[in-house]
Amino acid sequence: MADVLILNASPRAPKSNSKRYAQLFAEQCSLPSETCNVTRNNHLELCEKLNACSQVLLVFPLYADAIPVTLLNFFKTLEQHPPKQKPTVSVLINCGFLEPHQNDVAVDMVKLFCKQNHYPFGSVLQLASGEAILDTPFRWIARRAIGKLARTVAKGKHCTIRAAMPIPKSWFIRASTQYWTQYGQRNHVSPEEMRTMSIEGRELE
Repeated sequence: MADVLILNASPRAPKSNSKRYAQLFAEQCSLPSETCNVTRNNHLELCEKLNACSQVLLVFPLYADAIPVTLLNFFKTLEQHPPKQKPTVSVLINCGFLEPHQNDVAVDMVKLFCKQNHYPFGSVLQLASGEAILDTPFRWIARRAIGKLARTVAKGKHCTIRAAMPIPKSWFIRASTQYWTQYGQRNHVSPEEMRTMSIEGRELE
């Protein structure tokens, strides 16, 4: 039995940054924990696992200023199959922006789900520059923040933690532009194609 069930709700969970964050949390949490990926086919299994834990940590990336559809679909199942004893829900969310507050709307979505379905809400870690921070000299900032979250969850306390790389916005934009340009080149996509509002031949309105 795990006291903390860590749910990786990233759409690309097996190869995600969320996986790395979940591992760091598990290493630093003093309570027994179990980590599971949220998939299309295991919602009922995860709902059952919630009966055996006192706390659940949702780990996921920001998608279009909101929670990813992976987590949204799981919430739909969880509404229909709630555990008998509802665990406290905490959140570890990361985004590709420099500012942690970009995660606020997604966190509010989880809070609303908890309020409407009567789950105690615990702590939050909002990580900014989440796509890059673990592979830079600033990785210690993420590790320290995750350690603080782990201690907070273990003690049953509630707090909001925010962490980001301490660099000027202009540097961050320059570095991220270079990263995505090189990423596009590896996949034969030009910067002009990445800037278009067309996805698979369809124009976004």
